[in-house]
Amino acid sequence: MPAERGLLFVYKADSGLFNTASDIAHKLISPQTYACNLCALTHGYFSMRKDWAGFLQQLDLPCEFRHRDELTDEPGVDASQLPAIYRWWQGAWHCCASPEQIQACTDLEQLKALVTKDCLSSASG
Repeated sequence: MPAERGLLFVYKADSGLFNTASDIAHKLISPQTYACNLCALTHGYFSMRKDWAGFLQQLDLPCEFRHRDELTDEPGVDASQLPAIYRWWQGAWHCCASPEQIQACTDLEQLKALVTKDCLSSASG
């Protein structure tokens, strides 16, 4: 575990080459039914969007990223409620952006506003 923890972004997608290829195909063929809005907003077909990467760099917190199948026993993380964003506070992860809140974002600017308002404004979970 890193010495300092900040934000944890958990995607509703699995890791691995086959899953990545399937995700790319799904985004191309039927983007409106893609299950992970966090992925859809923050990543293009092959990599993280530059605007999102720049936003994350300017945050004064370390950021961790996990796919659903990469979750280990993380205190406070509910693997059945994804995608989600968590903030580390008092020795556990606390959800600061729920699947419903992430799904309601229609563009990257709305997601950045959600992170700024609900994940950075306070450390309380």
